[in-house]
Amino acid sequence: MFTYIMLGSSDLKRSAGFYDHTLAPLGIARCGGPQDEAEWEDIVGWGVYEQNGASELALWLCRPFDGRAATVGNGTMVALKADSWAAVREFHRAAMDNGGISEGEPGLRPHYADDFFVAYVRDPDGNKLAAVCRGFTEEQVVAAANTSQAP
Repeated sequence: MFTYIMLGSSDLKRSAGFYDHTLAPLGIARCGGPQDEAEWEDIVGWGVYEQNGASELALWLCRPFDGRAATVGNGTMVALKADSWAAVREFHRAAMDNGGISEGEPGLRPHYADDFFVAYVRDPDGNKLAAVCRGFTEEQVVAAANTSQAP
C-alpha cells in the first residue's frame, strides 16, 4: 500500500543520529541517493530506495519544503515491524539513549490483541513511532550456541 512515509525534522543531523540508532535493532538501515548531492542535502531515509526510486519502501525525514518549522500531527504515528520482543526493547532503549521520549514502555497490549507486543516513542522532533512484534504470546527463547567440546 505504501511506497514511503515522510516526516518533518528541524535538525536533520540530530534526527539522522536518532534514527540510525533507533532503527538498527529492527534491521532497518539508511537508504537513498548520494547524500552529498545538493538534491539530497535536506532529506535522509531508511529502508529501500533503489533504481532511482523505482523500488522504494522507505521512511524519510526532511526539512519542510515550505521553509516553515517542522510540526507533528496529534494522532499521527508510524508503526514499524519488529521480529522479536528483544528488538522492541532495543528499539525503545536506543530511542531513550538518543534523545527520544517514551510514550509507552515495551510490553504486551492484550486490549489490541493477545500477541501485540509494542513500545512507543517520540523522536527529538516529536514524531511518534512504534515498534510492534506480532505472532508470540510469550517471550521468545534464543538458544545459546553450544560451546562445549567433545573430549
